[in-house]
Amino acid sequence: MLKKISVLAAGLLASVAVWAAPTVEMTTNLGKFTLELFPDKAPKTVEFFLYNAKHGFYEATIFHRVIDGFMIQGGGFTKAMEEKKTLTPAIQNESTNGLANERGTVAMARTQDPHSARVQFFINLKDNSFLNHRTSADPRGWGYTVFGKVVQGMDVVDKIAKVPTGSAGYYENVPTTPVVIQNVKIISEK
Repeated sequence: MLKKISVLAAGLLASVAVWAAPTVEMTTNLGKFTLELFPDKAPKTVEFFLYNAKHGFYEATIFHRVIDGFMIQGGGFTKAMEEKKTLTPAIQNESTNGLANERGTVAMARTQDPHSARVQFFINLKDNSFLNHRTSADPRGWGYTVFGKVVQGMDVVDKIAKVPTGSAGYYENVPTTPVVIQNVKIISEK
């Protein structure tokens, strides 16, 4: 009986740990995956991501840049490849937080300006150490802010990575059949 109780207790502790951080479920037309977010490491990034999720910003956006063996990027364009008007301002780069761009982590996309991230994010398909923070003295060394990781459904992320891609206007690596984010459900905010 004692053995059963300790196994049960261990299971309950594992369940508590899973929901100890903000968690969101992202539903696409190719399946669902769950992200655990790290507000202690990237507070503003997580705050703005959750704000956009709460206000339905990500619904009907697509994964518009898919490079198998590298990453999948989404959250800013419609199926017509029109950029959606953002609800939040640019975020101060938080890539000095000690988190690395490793397989399954989610990070903010940005322009050459290290402090230009707004809504677009990407999920790393492999360890991409060259995207990590190296130096704040050079804009090229700032890196990309990791703010979460896939905790369920990495098989769906890998499935998205395998879709056929082509060009759409100025954009390359665009899925020929749109991969649509249908819903982002906040499971836990704390």
